[in-house]
This record gives sequence, C-alpha cells and structure tokens, in this order.
Amino acid sequence: MLDRRTIIVALLLVLIAAPAAFARRSSARQTDVRALDTGVLAKLNAIRIAHGLRPLKMNAQLSVAAEDHSAEMLDDGYFAHESADGTPFWKRLTPYYSAAPHGTWSVGENLLWSSPDVDADRALQLWMASPEHRQNILTPRWREIGIAAVHADTAPGLYDGAPVTVITTDFGVRS
Repeated sequence: MLDRRTIIVALLLVLIAAPAAFARRSSARQTDVRALDTGVLAKLNAIRIAHGLRPLKMNAQLSVAAEDHSAEMLDDGYFAHESADGTPFWKRLTPYYSAAPHGTWSVGENLLWSSPDVDADRALQLWMASPEHRQNILTPRWREIGIAAVHADTAPGLYDGAPVTVITTDFGVRS
C-alpha cells in the first residue's frame, strides 16, 4: 500500500509532466498543419506552373484570414465560405486584404474538410476534381495566397464530434 507522501509526489510529477507532454503534442500538431500549408502551396504552384501560370506568393494577411476562418468553422461546427454570422467571404477578407487607396482588388477562396491525415496531394486532387475549385487554382490573375490548415481532435456541429482538418486557401490580387 502506498503512503500518502508517495501518492502526493506521484501526483506532482504527473502535474509537472502533463504540460510538457501537452506542449509536445500541440507542437507536433502545429508542425503537421504547417507542413500541410507548405505542401499545399508547393503542389498548387506546381499545378499552376504546369498550366503556364505564375506561382503564387504567400501573403501573411491572407494566411491570418484563412486561419481565422478555418478555426471559426471548427469552433462553430459549420463549413461554408460565409462567416457564421452570414458575412460573405469577400467582406470577411476585407479587413485583412484590401486595395490601396484608389486601387482594385479581387479575392477567391477554396475550402476543404477531411480526416486528420489528409495530405497536400489529396487536397489538390479533391480541389482539381471540382470545377469551381479548379478554376480558382487556375485563375491567371491571382498573385498571392493565404493558406491555413487547422486540426481539431473533436469538432461540434457538422463534424459530429469527430477529428477533422479544415484547409482554407484565400487567393488574392491587388493593383
């Protein structure tokens, strides 16, 4: 039988180790989604180059917008270009990516939700099989992109508590 002191020491060791283990899991998951973001950009640009189009450059503001939207969809359990409050995607992107004074801008968006083990190859296969998503990928005017894959171990609503990864790609051009 364990004495009280041994139990307390064991509990303290668990409490000390738990944050470190959580941080390692969290860090590994972040690394995985960052690698997915990078892979999606590489595969998408390879497709564009194969079709005679210029590659897209990563845009930090569009990436923040994409990450915010992916996270919102997972948190609120929905999947749509519009925000949870019904705001159209282009209005949602305006605070992140708008034209310079007297300039013009245009944006497009591809979304994907899948099992947590989705990779860049599979994401691009799915988008290229969809006429609307394929058109976004092959639109010549796009110059920049924001990409954000976000993973949840459990997600509510549409996702029915299952583990899921959502990828948002926001395309843009400003002049």
